[in-house]
Amino acid sequence: MPHRRYQQRQARRLHRWLVPIAAAPLLLTAGTGSLYSLLLENNIDAFWLLKIHTGNFGAINLQPIYPLILGMLTVVITVSGLMLLIRTPAR
Repeated sequence: MPHRRYQQRQARRLHRWLVPIAAAPLLLTAGTGSLYSLLLENNIDAFWLLKIHTGNFGAINLQPIYPLILGMLTVVITVSGLMLLIRTPAR
């Protein structure tokens, strides 16, 4: 039983470490997309927001792989969260 608690603590620690790393680009994408839409409705074309939204960060252009990165990050935090919810039966 103590080993199981140790594994659960380790899993929680890993999840707490992963979530901020994975959530940052997801929140950035959601925020820039929403802000761009709001500004565009007011006839303000902030094209630079659209570039950030799609993964073009100036010198670092992740546009070809940015959707893949966002999808993988979503799966990683979802799976790690589900693993915390699923409890294995005690032996």
